[in-house]
Amino acid sequence: MKKTAIILTITISLLLVSAVGAAAQDITFGGYVRNTTGVFLNDNLDFSQIQNTLDFSAEYYGDISDLKADVYLNQSGKNEIEAGVKELYLDILLDSMDFRIGKQQIIWGKADGVFITDIISPKDLTNFILPDFNEIRMGVTALKADYYMDYIDFELVWVPNFTPAVKPSGIWAASAPLNIKQINLPDNTIDNSEVFGKLSYMGSAIDIELMGAYMWDDLPSASYDGTISGIAADYHRVAMAGGSFSTDIAGLVFKGEGAYYKGKNFTVQASPVSTVEKDFVNYMVGLDYSIGGYTLGTQFIQEIILDYDDRIMLNDELKNTMTFVVAKQFLNDTLKVEFFSYAGLSNKDALLRPKVTYNIADGLEWVVGSDIFLGDSGDFGQYDDNDLVYTKLKYSF
Repeated sequence: MKKTAIILTITISLLLVSAVGAAAQDITFGGYVRNTTGVFLNDNLDFSQIQNTLDFSAEYYGDISDLKADVYLNQSGKNEIEAGVKELYLDILLDSMDFRIGKQQIIWGKADGVFITDIISPKDLTNFILPDFNEIRMGVTALKADYYMDYIDFELVWVPNFTPAVKPSGIWAASAPLNIKQINLPDNTIDNSEVFGKLSYMGSAIDIELMGAYMWDDLPSASYDGTISGIAADYHRVAMAGGSFSTDIAGLVFKGEGAYYKGKNFTVQASPVSTVEKDFVNYMVGLDYSIGGYTLGTQFIQEIILDYDDRIMLNDELKNTMTFVVAKQFLNDTLKVEFFSYAGLSNKDALLRPKVTYNIADGLEWVVGSDIFLGDSGDFGQYDDNDLVYTKLKYSF
């Protein structure tokens, strides 16, 4: 299966080179350069991040096909260099059907700030959920087909190689209750590929999406299998069915999203440590409203482990979270003030994210913000000592 991904990448790269030589006038270039500097609000005011980023993209537009390449280069304060490919894909455009093949980000769902049915692109949570979500989502090598019929769109995605999520690391790594010695990835075979499907209806009164997937859980569960001197973590198959909707009633936007997972594995405290399969539900209901130039929004998110086992580690039977957002633009829309927050109702913790964005000139943007953690435990309270402020200076071209 690795050969499949390599062949796809080489094919698209050759097509890009051919396109450059054949029709340079049909190619557009873009990207940005950005400096990000963050400081922890501790006694020493240590740097949380110093990073310079170059993002460069090229797109070719043809009669029946498009090509896109998006690459990036990050240089950290320790002079560490990271380079990679965000996206590299080919679009084939037909009358009622489109195909996209290659490395791509695929976004599903209606929720803001949380991932419920947005499950195809794995997530890079190295720095928790603090980066922009388009940088948290990782590109995945896939074949995507869309069939259009009036107000209905059917989308089918085949992912030949499983790519796991990246867990938080460094100061964002959660304390591990288990000493995991080995993490086992599934073999790269056809049998281990992933399949996703979505049916969308976009009408004048309501938008509806229905999704299904046969996939690998992005996060592993741990158990002792007797083959190594310690505990191993394995990725497990899971089936998912879900959906989302949004509708506007007298200026109020009501939205919802939910996913039902069949056979999700959880680590249980036993002798030896093992896993147990339980069905899992994750859903959101929300409301957005605009008044007097202000954008207001709130969401309620709940996670439920059905037929809960008291031996399950790390996951409670219920987890309730809310989000709140208030935003307004000033100075002819050149200044945007935004406050986004997560409130963990189950653990009485929170993450407060005020941010100010100022457009200095065309393409030049300055952002000043803060991430404030409250609580003693839970998703956000565990980082109570990691409060920080940051600034970003970005030039887009």
